[in-house]
Amino acid sequence: MVFGTTGEVVRVALAALRANKLRSLLTMLGIVIGVAAVIAMIALGNGAENAVRDRIARLGTTVLQINPQRINQGGINTGSTAKLSMADVEALRQRAEHVTGVNQQQDRPLQVVWGSRNTNVQITGTASNFPEVRGFQLALGRMFTDAEDRARARVAVLGAQVLPLLGADNPEAILDERIRIGGRQFTVIGVLANRGVSGVGDADQQVLIPFSTGRFGVFGTDRIQDIWVRAESESTLALATIEVQSVLRRMHRLRADQPNDFSIRNQSDFLTALSETTETFTLLLAGIAAVSLLVGGIGIMNIMLVSVTERTREIGIRKALGATRRNILLQFLVEAVVLCIAGGAVGVALGSGASAVLRRSFGWDTAMSPTAITLAFSFAALVGIVFGVWPARRASVLDPITALRYE
Repeated sequence: MVFGTTGEVVRVALAALRANKLRSLLTMLGIVIGVAAVIAMIALGNGAENAVRDRIARLGTTVLQINPQRINQGGINTGSTAKLSMADVEALRQRAEHVTGVNQQQDRPLQVVWGSRNTNVQITGTASNFPEVRGFQLALGRMFTDAEDRARARVAVLGAQVLPLLGADNPEAILDERIRIGGRQFTVIGVLANRGVSGVGDADQQVLIPFSTGRFGVFGTDRIQDIWVRAESESTLALATIEVQSVLRRMHRLRADQPNDFSIRNQSDFLTALSETTETFTLLLAGIAAVSLLVGGIGIMNIMLVSVTERTREIGIRKALGATRRNILLQFLVEAVVLCIAGGAVGVALGSGASAVLRRSFGWDTAMSPTAITLAFSFAALVGIVFGVWPARRASVLDPITALRYE
């Protein structure tokens, strides 16, 4: 047999793999596991990042949260906290041009009782524009009005996750019912739609009451815990932030050399920070999984070296029949690359299947990435080339006379 064409060399390489099916399958196993692990881990990481983005977006990327800060004098913490007041709220409404809504809040955890069930949740005194500023929707009923706020009406709007805590099977079961908040009787007039978010600004486990009712009848303080501001759009968010800072510094009579006695945070900051964290986590998972690919590559190199030793006499015969060094090098390189590509294909299928199982059976957020699949598959082929070169070169440089004498 004369090795004159590349096609003939490839056919001989594939025939050699078919002749040792079990060994070929076991050799591919490391690549299969490595690629599948990379695909599944990246899918998990991408799913987590998408879930974070979705939750932060639902909180509102054009919303600013203003909180009072500890007061420092000469770099020393005085132990007292700055105050946010209704005067600040009114100033923001009148002077901040790129702000479409301002909502003030007072909150405190209190006991809520309905029938024989009770729970401790956060009670939030807020204005009637809470849904518009914060981006919440009502699932049932209505929001209290400005007139009810001024009249200090004892009405309440429940967050979606408060219902199961009170044993309510559905919103209709508790609408227009009387509940007790901190020992005071309130009438439920509405239920917020579930947003499925947690963390800063989550209202799913809060009970909303009119701001004046909370200020004068429940909390007994004029201190405002939070001011929420909605900017016109994401493009004007930076301008709105500057305006809010300027207005509050003027209201608090802060000199140019004094730091802010309040903080301004927006959900975009959380989105950026959490996205960076999840991206790092995804890369870490992918890096750990890629180690198994390297292990699989080392396994392939080991098996190919053994194969070269076992087939020394065969190599000598082929060289005697006219095979060149290039033919022998290409033959063994093709064997290594085919093992890796086949293993990569099986690994992609297993990784995709594993991510689907995790999503359907365990409810985990997963997101397949075509880029990750391409990279994992390409990396598997690269592993075949890198770890197949040495055994292939070792086979190609064998002296045919010495190879024919090998027993």
